Amino acid sequence: MYVWITLLAGLALLLALLKTFSTYFFQDCVYMYRALGFGIRLNVYKRKTPFYSIVDCFLEAVKKHPRKAFIHFEGKTYSYEEVDKESNKVANALRSEAGLREGDSVALFLGNEPRFVWTWLGLAKLGCPAALLNFNIRSKSLLHCFSCCGAKVLIAAAELRDAVEEILPTLKEKGITVYLLSDERTTDGIQCIGQAIAKASDTPLSPSLRSNIHIRTTALYIYTSGTTGLPKAAYVTHERVWASSFIQGVCGVTSEDIFYINLPLYHSAGFLIGLVGSIERGNTVVLRRKFSASQFWDDCRKYNITVMQYIGETLRYLCNMPKVKAHMVYKYGDICLYNLFLRSQLLIVTATAVRSSGSHCNLRLVTVSQICLEALWDSATTKTQTRRLSDVFVKGDLYFNSGDLLRIDKDKFVYFHDRVGDTFRWKGENVATTEVADILTMVDCIEEANVYGVKVEGHEGRIGMAAVKLKEGRGFDCINTCSVLANYLPVYARPRFIRIQNSLEVTGTFKMKKVKLVEEGFDPTLIRDPLYFLDLTQKKYIPLSQEIHKSILSQEIKL
Repeated sequence: MYVWITLLAGLALLLALLKTFSTYFFQDCVYMYRALGFGIRLNVYKRKTPFYSIVDCFLEAVKKHPRKAFIHFEGKTYSYEEVDKESNKVANALRSEAGLREGDSVALFLGNEPRFVWTWLGLAKLGCPAALLNFNIRSKSLLHCFSCCGAKVLIAAAELRDAVEEILPTLKEKGITVYLLSDERTTDGIQCIGQAIAKASDTPLSPSLRSNIHIRTTALYIYTSGTTGLPKAAYVTHERVWASSFIQGVCGVTSEDIFYINLPLYHSAGFLIGLVGSIERGNTVVLRRKFSASQFWDDCRKYNITVMQYIGETLRYLCNMPKVKAHMVYKYGDICLYNLFLRSQLLIVTATAVRSSGSHCNLRLVTVSQICLEALWDSATTKTQTRRLSDVFVKGDLYFNSGDLLRIDKDKFVYFHDRVGDTFRWKGENVATTEVADILTMVDCIEEANVYGVKVEGHEGRIGMAAVKLKEGRGFDCINTCSVLANYLPVYARPRFIRIQNSLEVTGTFKMKKVKLVEEGFDPTLIRDPLYFLDLTQKKYIPLSQEIHKSILSQEIKL
């Protein structure tokens, strides 16, 4: 009897000490318990025959609660059954019109809308992997992303017709079939499939159409933001789809929750964790075209949203807004990093690795487990392999260089602080300075360009700025520069400020100097060099006056 009392007292003391050591010990235990349960489920799915995919999970949800709201979007509600029937129509139309069969890759060029959901589901029912294209990219970047996935079919939204027409000649040369989700055909080489989908049968499709799909088959192509050059395609297998879908469950989300998705569906967070995770949970989604800090809490009250998903600076944007009435949000879905007490091994390296004269690195890095690395290598393209660091401290160790600078608080929580190296983050997106500089030098009047990010009061991250040297005898072409950048870069990557210099400072090893430029920012009262501001409404660069500078700082001019 005394032995049991002693053991229980010792256990209580141990738990008390652990609670003292880590404020979130018990929460972490619950988290890890859930994670273990979902890990077991994943192993079961790996061995299950025939293969049980997320599509099968969706179809079970349709049978279980056909009339339950699946998607709320701009005042309209679509039930699980309605989305299922719409996806059947898409699949049947694409089978007959495009001749799609299992294994055919298809690129989706759509914004956040319900059609995105049922178009993807229709493709998944046919066993066709979908490449999720960023609807912000244009011209060279768009063509590059399309080429990466090996697709022979492109499906685009009607409002993105202009972007498709820019690359249409190249698509024709490659024999690519282009379908527009519209009823009107106005361009040779673009087929409108709206009517065909509307008239198609909504009868269920046979599982035999995707009978060769297995856990290691590619399900999706999701692209990076182009931090180190053009965007790269990550090959997402069905195993990765399942693993990502479990994140909601690990965080305690249930089928009764209402999940808010305002992140782009071409992004892994919005699509895999948000949409696919909601299918796995069987809950309801509130879908928005894009994030809006001013409308965020109004949406939460209107739809009784209980779970939000955030990434990057989302919460900081919300905290900067005026206080609002009560809402029902009780879960916040940033699950990429969690308490270091139980998870001491991270996928993040906090600085660029620099090797000393010996064979090992001379700075403190964060250990990465082999299991986490295998997940990265499975989904990454070969270019990403260059970010692997081996034999850093001891022979045989392995690290992943993410390029993120982090900070850790007293509770051992990890926070994103900034990008390091030749990148910066703006509007939640990473921007590669070298890529932007290369495109700037394509402008006729520009000889050299040095791109960097600068702080703007009242805004998170850094906005793009470039110091440029003009070709001899040439003036700065405000319109052509804007046009070239628009052809090759998404809005968030285009330098909003241009600084004209007679020469660009370089180091002894001919690397561009940026520290002083970053410190000086874009204040026309301090900088004597000519400064220009990119006016998106006029589609040209305009001289940066003190009045414009003040309007930017007061946020009268939106960036």
